[in-house]
Amino acid sequence: MKERIKVGIIGFGRMGGFYLTEMLKNPKWEVAYICDVDPEARAYARKFSPMSKVVADEDIVFADPQVQVVGLFTLANNRLEQIEKAVRAGKHIISEKPVADTIDREWEAVRLIESSKQLATVNLYLRNSWYHNTIKRFIQSGEIGELAIIRICHMTPGLAPGEGHEYEGPAFHDCGMHYVDITRWYAGCEFKTWHAQAIRMWNYKDPWWLQCHGTFENGIVFDITQGFVYGQLSKDQTHNSYVDIIGTKGIARMTHDFKTAVVELRGVNQTERIEKPYGGKNIDVLCDLFADSIYENKLNPQLAIARDSALASEYAWKFLEDARHHDLPAIGNLETLDEIRERRKHMTNGYGLLHHR
Repeated sequence: MKERIKVGIIGFGRMGGFYLTEMLKNPKWEVAYICDVDPEARAYARKFSPMSKVVADEDIVFADPQVQVVGLFTLANNRLEQIEKAVRAGKHIISEKPVADTIDREWEAVRLIESSKQLATVNLYLRNSWYHNTIKRFIQSGEIGELAIIRICHMTPGLAPGEGHEYEGPAFHDCGMHYVDITRWYAGCEFKTWHAQAIRMWNYKDPWWLQCHGTFENGIVFDITQGFVYGQLSKDQTHNSYVDIIGTKGIARMTHDFKTAVVELRGVNQTERIEKPYGGKNIDVLCDLFADSIYENKLNPQLAIARDSALASEYAWKFLEDARHHDLPAIGNLETLDEIRERRKHMTNGYGLLHHR
């Protein structure tokens, strides 16, 4: 057995908890530290991982020469400074997205990482999903002919406006940049043109639903639809999430219910339906691939890098800005939004619920 990799988790909220769970399962990792400024979070961390050192000061983690990796799972406004500390201390980095709270600071984080010797990955989790990788291999096999159209939709009740994540931006940036990234990943090149339409649901100051379509530099066209507006007050909540890939000869598509994902492949020689567990945020895949990358001192090409995150973030902001230049209607009222927030405070089963320990 290779020596276990010592990691310090910084930020023990919802995502930090996901990473801790997967790292404790994986024999390649040793969770040396858990850091959070919240006393309640620290108390929970001590109970959940008694072998880890639990601290309130992140500098203790950065200063320990035995820590090889830091996991940066706080809010985005802290990440640039934490990336600076990690680079200075020679730590490898796992970061949530975005890598900073503004585009300029994101690109500064990219420059810091790319000029260092450290390995770094960002959790753009769709790249680590079995279903997207299955579809991409099918495209590369030539079964659908030339890739022509990429259609992605992700609408859930989800996080309501004003519940948090302000540094991550409105829904289309906070969540939607995942879909901007995976669309770019399929196309294999950069965006060329776009037109976005959004709506300010419940008269909230920011749009909470956005649809954007356009082209890539290689001629592939796309449309992305994302919003946390899908039946917020429905008696029984549901969602609508799919990927629809259209080629000159065949198609590939996916739907899921957050438990099971179904991929349908319809090529010139092959028709297949694959049904497997959805996989959630795929944190287990990321942790395993990053551990192997450290052992081999080379980042696994499946993992997203900071530049991928900065580009996805930048284009998500550009699409939001483009929508603001068009008619941006406001439908509904803040009283309905208050009703939504109040309902979500007491929900135990739903979409994007706030983290309660």
